[in-house]
Amino acid sequence: MPIISSFFGIYVRMYFADHAPPHIHVEYQGHEALIAIADGILVQGELPGRALALVRRRCLDHRAELGAELGLCAGSAAAEPNPGSRQ
Repeated sequence: MPIISSFFGIYVRMYFADHAPPHIHVEYQGHEALIAIADGILVQGELPGRALALVRRRCLDHRAELGAELGLCAGSAAAEPNPGSRQ
């Protein structure tokens, strides 16, 4: 699963073929969560409060880019890192 973004020690990944709703996989200091792309809602798992707030804000600010990545992943193309991510 490619890392499409990393910031403040938070790693954001997206599976090529994954279940609905459209979401990202987030890892931070041993915590794992699924976050909905559309609204930043925690779908599954847990993150510390500050990390969750950062990820939610990032989802809302980059919703179009995440949606494009989801389209690429659905077509089995390699996902590209989002602007501002460190690789």
